[in-house]
Amino acid sequence: MNIAVVTDSTASLTQDHRDQHGIAVIPLHVVIDGVDRPEGEGADTQWVEDALRAKADISTSRPTPATFLQAYQQAAKGGAEAIISVHLSGLLSGTVDSARSAAPESPVPVHVVDSRLIGMGLGFAAIGAARDARAGRDVEDVVERLERRCAASSVRLVVHSLDRLRRGGRIGGARALLGSALAMKPLLHVVDGEVQPLERVRTAGKAIARLQALTEAECAQLPDWADGVDVAVHHIDAAERAELLSQNLAEHIDGDVDLAAISAVVAAHVGLGLVGVAVSPRPRD
Repeated sequence: MNIAVVTDSTASLTQDHRDQHGIAVIPLHVVIDGVDRPEGEGADTQWVEDALRAKADISTSRPTPATFLQAYQQAAKGGAEAIISVHLSGLLSGTVDSARSAAPESPVPVHVVDSRLIGMGLGFAAIGAARDARAGRDVEDVVERLERRCAASSVRLVVHSLDRLRRGGRIGGARALLGSALAMKPLLHVVDGEVQPLERVRTAGKAIARLQALTEAECAQLPDWADGVDVAVHHIDAAERAELLSQNLAEHIDGDVDLAAISAVVAAHVGLGLVGVAVSPRPRD
């Protein structure tokens, strides 16, 4: 069966990823001071970084069901007999709801999956699904392996401030950290699709060190069904810290470590100074 894979721009996939694996990416939108641009089509992380420094008015919006339907129709015209549409957490965005609304009108069956992740946690899952589809697995098997990988993946974030998350309403259980001493750096993680507090660390350097230790520990204890791990280090206006973390992780874990630009939409909601790590176990062939 010819299976197409569709994801959204918060997966933070490069154009090379998209081309190599044949993944269709639906853009979310960024609105800065009233100017609306689709991510990847005028809205990039640098645009958002500049707006954050200027304290501009920033918001984001999900794709419409019509946008998803157009993508599904295009995939069917390209020969797809089924589509797997995997997206960022439904607790952080209505994107997956738009996909579900469009699915019944698709000319071929669409299996919509809420990854309950963001960033390359989602990106690695989409790449894995595309590889499984290309290997000739049937759609139920691809979906099962995709859901297993998503459930076993992690996303951890060190943020400079909780302000952007609070303004956007994406703070979830991390609201408990509001009012903490300014010197404290929140270490967050995505749990069941929601941003939750993990630890409070006194300095940014110690927070990054703790992020490294947690990542190394997780990579040393993979599930029995895993055959290796993919790791991505994200950042927003923290290139030096992210590069050093990426190098340190590459020296201490048995897996691939990518330094990956974060989605402009995610940047709009977490703010400057983010360093994050996504860990995604790879299922055995």
